[in-house]
Amino acid sequence: MSDAFPALPSIPGFAIARLPRIEFGSGALARLPDIAAGYGRNLLLVTGLRSLAESVAGKRLFAQLAQRGLSWEQVRVSGEPSPEWIDATVAAWRERPFDCVVGIGGGSALDAAKAIAGLLRPGNSVMEHLEGVGPELPYLGPAIPLIAVPTTAGTGSEATKNAVLSVPGSFKKSFRDDRLVAEWAIVDPDLLAACPPELIAADGLDAFTQLLESFVSTRANPLTDALARSGIMAARAALPALHRQQSAAARAQMAYASLLSGICLAQTGLGSVHGLASPLGAFFPIPHGVVCGTLVASATARNITALEAREPDNPALPKYAEVGRRFAMQKGLNGPDARRFLVDTLRRWELELALPRLSAYGIGQDDLPRIVAASRGSSMKTNPIVLSDAELTEILASRL
Repeated sequence: MSDAFPALPSIPGFAIARLPRIEFGSGALARLPDIAAGYGRNLLLVTGLRSLAESVAGKRLFAQLAQRGLSWEQVRVSGEPSPEWIDATVAAWRERPFDCVVGIGGGSALDAAKAIAGLLRPGNSVMEHLEGVGPELPYLGPAIPLIAVPTTAGTGSEATKNAVLSVPGSFKKSFRDDRLVAEWAIVDPDLLAACPPELIAADGLDAFTQLLESFVSTRANPLTDALARSGIMAARAALPALHRQQSAAARAQMAYASLLSGICLAQTGLGSVHGLASPLGAFFPIPHGVVCGTLVASATARNITALEAREPDNPALPKYAEVGRRFAMQKGLNGPDARRFLVDTLRRWELELALPRLSAYGIGQDDLPRIVAASRGSSMKTNPIVLSDAELTEILASRL
């Protein structure tokens, strides 16, 4: 009998970009006053329009901040922030000596907080740094320390370096730099308790899409694969359950999945769903999570069909099959059947979670060419296979 060990698979080199320090768990929000006090007494809170101030958690937080001797101003953002709004907010507050910016809310509030924290000290226009718009000058900083507190489970923005800004009808682009990453991400699943079912569905499928696209991305690596696997299975277990009925366990699983989706996408990039989501969100009043939720099944099916036909040895194919086997809980399921089970599950989620079709937002057949033409941004570049314009049009048309 030979004592030799079997040959070990090689691990290709990879890099992991900056991440925030993370506080995760029920009641984690209570740590915010102490963490913020570590930077100083003067805070700028960037929040959504109403939900924080009206919530029990928000009122408790304000009382705790006051007890800790902290002072703050609050800026409220409604919907996705625009470059004009960011510039106006920075101009209004840049003379104030804030020690820390605290973003509390969904992805839009956190993205706004990132951009504001990044520009309060330099004071220049965010248009100078937006990708694909204007001069794209390098960001030199410095940024004010940022604490990110998500109140939804979808974007994973608390773990990423990009602030997504939009001009309705024109563009949706990112201000992106490692210095925009939050110093702390405080993820308290209890904050999801107020989310209505339609928001849970859209945000949850955004998180799932980010995990799946990260898993099959051309920039995936062994570390992100491990995180994506864990997040995908958390979402599989919790998303339909949380949509049906709130529970502490399901909230924790979805908050965890969302956090991992942000960590993964920051390292790997995304795919065709997010490539299409950018022009859809820029040209039409459709929420980002709805785009992801309504397209993920069709885009996954199209990727798989294209890979099987043109690149049967692509490593994304066994990854799609792995997810299908995990969903089916059948280790012996063959590759084609496992991939089919994955797509069938995503189509079932479309129905169970009541995802609207694109036509509900005024999108028609005549709009598809300009959507496809504007979809070849950074997200599309890490899709596991290059899809033709006809294939992207087919994805969109299937959900009109």
